[in-house]
Parts: sequence; C-alpha cells; structure tokens
Amino acid sequence: MSTDPMPPGQERPYPKPTKTGTIPFEYPATGLKGETYYLLFGDLSSNKTPLICLHGGPGAGHNYLLPISLIHEDYGIPVIMYDQIGCGQSTHFRDKKGDKAFWTPELFMDEFENLCSHLGIKEYDFLGQSWGGMLGGQYAIDRQPAGMRKLVISNSPADMITWVKTANRLREALPKEVQETLTRCEKEGKTDTQEYEDAVTVFYERHACRLIPWPEEASATFGNLKDDPTVYETMNGPSEFYVIGTLKTWDIREGLRKVTAETCPGGLLIMNGYHDEAQDETCVAYFTNPRCRVKWVRFALSSHMPMLEETEKYIEALGTFLTAE
Repeated sequence: MSTDPMPPGQERPYPKPTKTGTIPFEYPATGLKGETYYLLFGDLSSNKTPLICLHGGPGAGHNYLLPISLIHEDYGIPVIMYDQIGCGQSTHFRDKKGDKAFWTPELFMDEFENLCSHLGIKEYDFLGQSWGGMLGGQYAIDRQPAGMRKLVISNSPADMITWVKTANRLREALPKEVQETLTRCEKEGKTDTQEYEDAVTVFYERHACRLIPWPEEASATFGNLKDDPTVYETMNGPSEFYVIGTLKTWDIREGLRKVTAETCPGGLLIMNGYHDEAQDETCVAYFTNPRCRVKWVRFALSSHMPMLEETEKYIEALGTFLTAE
C-alpha cells in the first residue's frame, strides 16, 4: 500500500434530499420506455442556478456522489443527482447486455435533456464524474446546449486509449501475484470470477477510493455495478483497465476545441486526485483544448472519488467555482 497520508473522508453528515421521484423516459431510437430516478436537494424555484450531477460507471449509480449535496447546505444551490437508465433505482434492461446499438452516449444525453425538460430547468451547471464527465464533454461538443452555464469535469478521461495506457501503468505497480491473477483471468475468460474481482479490488483500493474500509456510499456504488453489470460491461468491459466495450476507442480531445465561451459561458472546472486512475495525462485535453475559461484543481490525498475522500476540500473548490462571477 502507499505510504502517503490517508484522506480524511467525510467530516460531517450531508443533508437528506428535499424530494425524490421518477421521470418517464422514452427513447424512440431503440423503443426504450423506462423511468429515471432522481433526488433533489433544495428548491428549483430559488434564483440560484441548479447543479446537475451525473455519475460514472457507466452504470455506477448516484450513491457515491451524495456528499456533493453539501453544496446546497453551504451555498444554497439546488443540487440534482439521478441514476442513469440501466442502474440503481432507474429502470434496468438486463436483457440488453452486449447490445451496442442500445447503450450509446446519445441515449444518456437524451435522458439528461428529458430530466431537464421534466423538471422545467432551462439554465444549469453540469457536473460529470468519471463517465459522467466524459458524457458532459461530449454533450457540450455535440449538442452545444443553450442552457449550460458552467461545466465541471471530475475525474474523467478525454479519451479511452490514454486511460487504458495509464491504468495499465498503474497496474504494473501492483503486487506481482495480483498482476498475474489479472492477466491469467483475462486470458482464460474468467473475468466474472471472485478471484478476478479480488485482484481488481486491490487496484480500486489504490486508485478508485483510498478510504479503508470503503464508505457505505462507495460500497453501494460498487454494489450497483455487481448487481447489474449490463451497461458497464457493454460500454466499458470487465474492469477499468480491460476495456473491450463500445467506449474502447472513444476520444473527444479534438472535439473539445468546440467548447467555447458561448458553449460554456461560466467556464470549465477540471478536478482529479493525485492517486486517481484519471491521472493528469488522461484529462489534460480538458485544460488545453477548450476555448473558454478553464480551472484545474487536484486533490493531494484522493484517488477517483475525492467527494468521498476529501469531502470538505472538494465542496470548497466546487462551491468557489460555482459562485465565482
């Protein structure tokens, strides 16, 4: 294990949601009819721009993002988070595992727009974590949304080739027997075994969430992925470094040049952790390529979940960005 100091974790409770509910969602391209489960902290009729948070995975659920609700407590900003279709308390489609035409970034972009429309949100700040940030970047490029004020990219790669290369470099620093187990299971097609899961957990404890034991929010998120890996395995693959799904060649680095001061008038914030699987080289294109104001904050004690690992510093950095002129 790393000899670096451990992160402090959460130092105070976060609020309970003001409201939870489900939103009907239809996606004519595939005939999908389902419901999106969401949580609201605060009042959407206040005069403050709401923050909408998109979780990672794909398929991880909102659970580990819950401390971000402190943004409502500290700054009075309404916060919305939701489970994307296919996971958590939203509608699952287990029979669509491996269906590449069904699970696409476009599906999740339409789901986001459906949520905004249903809740009557015309202007918002967008926070995407990991896969959610990848989606946020692609959404800003492809849709040039009129309602987006500020964009927060938290722990997200700008392309998957660099992500896999970086993850494999981090993997090479794992204990030898762990590396051998990972390689053997991948070669033998045994990535669904407990042996493989245990070896992957060693990686996760270094680069996904450094708190030991994991907070219940992190455990719930990994529980979502284990309970229904449909979306994750179709789009990503069996693990963070064995990416064989539809996202394996995903790359928006050049597209980020289309993110201008018009697309993102309030600017862009990048956040990652020093021990993050989203190392600096995976997200640097979010800093260099957009043509809007950009700020980068890195958390010294965190890996992939600084909202759980260094909650207070994360909330302060996020709140400062959201409230800046």
